[in-house]
Amino acid sequence: MKALLLLLLAQLCLPSLVPEREKDPEYWRGQAQETLRAALQLQHLNQNVAKNLILFLGDGMGVSTVTAARILKGQLQNRKGEESLLEMDQFPYVALAKTYNTNAQVPDSAGTATAYLCGVKANEGTVGVSAGVTRDRCNTTKGQEVTSILRWAKDAGKAVGIVTTTRVTHATPSAAYAHSANRDWYSDGEMPQDALEGGCRDIARQLVENIPDIEVILGGGRKYMFPKNTSDVEYPHEDKHRGTRLDRRNLIQAWHDAKPPGKVSKYVWHRRELLALNLSRVDFLLGESQHPGVPQLQLGTLGRDTSVPAPWEAGVTILGLAGGRIDHGHHEGKAKQALHEAVELDRAIGLATRLTSAQDTLSVVTADHSHVFTFGGYTPRGNPIFGLAPMQSDVDRKPFTSILYGNGPGYKIVAGERENVSAVDFAHANYQAQSAVPLRQETHGGEDVAVFARGPMAHLLHGVHEQNYIPHAMAYAACIGSNQGHCNAAGRPAATTTVLVPFFTLLILLC
Repeated sequence: MKALLLLLLAQLCLPSLVPEREKDPEYWRGQAQETLRAALQLQHLNQNVAKNLILFLGDGMGVSTVTAARILKGQLQNRKGEESLLEMDQFPYVALAKTYNTNAQVPDSAGTATAYLCGVKANEGTVGVSAGVTRDRCNTTKGQEVTSILRWAKDAGKAVGIVTTTRVTHATPSAAYAHSANRDWYSDGEMPQDALEGGCRDIARQLVENIPDIEVILGGGRKYMFPKNTSDVEYPHEDKHRGTRLDRRNLIQAWHDAKPPGKVSKYVWHRRELLALNLSRVDFLLGESQHPGVPQLQLGTLGRDTSVPAPWEAGVTILGLAGGRIDHGHHEGKAKQALHEAVELDRAIGLATRLTSAQDTLSVVTADHSHVFTFGGYTPRGNPIFGLAPMQSDVDRKPFTSILYGNGPGYKIVAGERENVSAVDFAHANYQAQSAVPLRQETHGGEDVAVFARGPMAHLLHGVHEQNYIPHAMAYAACIGSNQGHCNAAGRPAATTTVLVPFFTLLILLC
């Protein structure tokens, strides 16, 4: 109660919640005219061939998360927040993607990854396979494999990379290279006996074998690459980090062995190793940690290298950058962690935008699915995004935070009643926002997600689309994959050959 009274008192003492310039109608008219002029410029379509493609994937970054992250970004800059712009907000084309899986109204990350990477909708829990595959049924997989836009680019002789803040074997990145009836088959140590006997391969093994010439792979989950009970290089005394492989293979060594003679392959497991590399002399890079990190920590340093390593000069670069910890934060009901991760992903998007040209680079920002995350309560302008609503419940007479979840671990009953949030530190990073239904983990949401696009043929991403349309539009822009009849058409100029920063340098993140 004391916290609520202090909040209300502070609001009463404010001279105005409305910035002075916004009281003048001409401010809003001028803003609208400026927006109109920018919109009219979009009539001049960029129909260049995309030399480079970047896909930014905010795992679990639904529209409500985007809005809340926008406000947080502004408030971190000591502004009210609502008027702020995320980097993705400034992309000229925006669409909505329908995220349902073929057998699920509310999707999971595996089926959605198959859609936005492989261009085919699939069943929940399966990666890189068609809807003809039943989850857990190894014997339904053969002949149902579908390839990703990463494979399409690699088949066209282009350089490709995967960067993620989660495990590289997680459902989100694994659809780029793997085909599995179960997203959780990270190594053979997680697979049932019938799947092993049926000839199905684990996801870590497929990472090394299916597309052995992926130029950049950065993420977490190295324990799936080593023999069972092998001590971890960084955490030798922690059992949970020990190797898991039953076949006793060292997949890091297998990754090295698969590289062509004369090519330089480097494996790193720590940020300092990555920063010590002379990137101009590296042909293949694999980085795996146990604790994936956040984008801006590495982009700021590595983005200064403006040399163009020879292997990267001539090709389309498909880089999948996944911000997986947005999803993790929401599942735990920890909105502060989820929103800060979304802001960090947006910083990476901003750097990529500044270091590339919209004339030759198609950048797409989207999410695989949403969450049952919301904020409301008639909060006033500039209300702290993690703060209280300016009212009490008219039912139980207790305050509540603006941010709430439809379900999740934040459901708490104290003395037979809803917990009084004024008695807890609701601004703490580990605070679990209250939810309507008790669950150990909060669930995904089923609504559409936004798709932001900038660069050659970005106008193809418009309106409301099925999620599997995304890679087809990107491939069309880059003249890769099966749909290339338009590529030599008159009036479709090739992209320029100048690249401000090669993506090999640009998007190396230690995860």
